[in-house]
Amino acid sequence: MKRVWLYCENGLFLEANSFGASGTSVGEIVFNTSLTGYQEIVTDPSYAGQFVTFTMPEIGNVGVNAQDMESRGAFAKGIIVRNYHARYSNFRAERSLDALLEEFGVMGICDIDTRYLTKMIRTEGAMMMIASTEVSDPKVLAKMLAKAPRIEAINYIEQVSTKASYRHQNGAYDLDTFEYSVPSATPKAKIVAIDFGVKRNILNELTAVGIEVEVVPNTFDVVALIARYERGELQGVFLSNGPGDPLVLTQEVAKIRQLIAKKIPIFGICLGHQLLSIAHGFDTFKLKFGHHGGNHPVRNVETGLVEITAQNHNYNVPPEIVSVARVTHINLFDNTIEGLVYNDAPVFSVQHHPESSPGPHESRYIFKSFLDALTKN
Repeated sequence: MKRVWLYCENGLFLEANSFGASGTSVGEIVFNTSLTGYQEIVTDPSYAGQFVTFTMPEIGNVGVNAQDMESRGAFAKGIIVRNYHARYSNFRAERSLDALLEEFGVMGICDIDTRYLTKMIRTEGAMMMIASTEVSDPKVLAKMLAKAPRIEAINYIEQVSTKASYRHQNGAYDLDTFEYSVPSATPKAKIVAIDFGVKRNILNELTAVGIEVEVVPNTFDVVALIARYERGELQGVFLSNGPGDPLVLTQEVAKIRQLIAKKIPIFGICLGHQLLSIAHGFDTFKLKFGHHGGNHPVRNVETGLVEITAQNHNYNVPPEIVSVARVTHINLFDNTIEGLVYNDAPVFSVQHHPESSPGPHESRYIFKSFLDALTKN
């Protein structure tokens, strides 16, 4: 392993070991509390521009495989772990986490006190940092960090979104056969999923309930999409998760406003949830250290039941949005809004990740709710 040096914008300077890619990277440091699913987290496009600190201390011990990839690659700046296990053991493993990170240029940092880093982020909030296997002088690192653009100034959607439209071919993952189900030959509805950094398992869950899914880039032609809807060629639109500050995405918001005006059924998850808020005139705000993990309790306002959910976001919709929408879900950690149904159009969204990859399965019913909204007419 190579030595790596870390410098955070609060002045913290640390030395550790590295695996995966070498070099120098700048990003925002956050922490994730999930106990499993490190590969799904690493390959989640929503982590573009971030260093992910795992509170789970043992990482790498089950290797990685092609089936658990949540996207075509890994877009995070790096991961920070207490103990990295180069020697993996699992019947599904195909190669090491180290090899995956090296292939996609993601830095791995280990042999470091992740408990301390987590407590620092919890107290001071998510912050920018730089990590380098090339530069060890803290003064030089501080200057490099000061000159680098902040994460909220970068449009990472341009990096993670698909460049060409395609039809998604997999259904849900079967834990008995360890294979993906085949989508129905006679789907109950067809939608266009706008890719802001979509996770593959979200698409799997959409097809599993009987929806045909066509994935399109964030640069989609909104006029052509509306024309297809009016001709009956599709029944709705899905707005995906994705990285970065949603307020940067002004062009995407303008297109979403046109979709809303046409009363097209829309479902949004995570970033999609936030973009719908902005499109209705309510800007998002940044949380102190975000919600990242697989153990967040969310109360379903309509049923009264508490669902344990997977989360990955730094931004949230404001309380004032209740003037145009009905709250359906509330985060019980901090009472932030987790779900909305809008008053003026067949539009709803959730902040958490009902596709449970990784995480609990208690919110998967939301995909069926979307199908019901598409077919009720």
